[in-house]
Amino acid sequence: VQLQASGGGMVQAGGSLRLSCVGSGNIFSGNIMAWSRQVPGKQRELVASITALGRSDYAGFARGRFTISRDNTKNTVHLQMNKLEPEDTAMYFCSLRQGPDRRVFWGQGTQVTVSS
Repeated sequence: VQLQASGGGMVQAGGSLRLSCVGSGNIFSGNIMAWSRQVPGKQRELVASITALGRSDYAGFARGRFTISRDNTKNTVHLQMNKLEPEDTAMYFCSLRQGPDRRVFWGQGTQVTVSS
């Protein structure tokens, strides 16, 4: 499984960005796709996840500002980020979890920088 993330960039506080991640390879149905983020020196943290049936879950800081969505026909997951804050500056990674062993695959990351 390969995951290709895109859509990061630099934006001013209060702005918006939309991240996208396309999966390819041996992808099973019933997987869970997610976005996480990481800043240097800190642990990676989950931002949002979404099941194949569209059930989503958000970290507290993302709720109300970010929206995760997916297109199962294209193995794609998106993260719409609104009202961005400088604290949202991080490398954002998409992931996919599938199979009986719940193996997790990671994309390469896309940088989001929010200036004040």
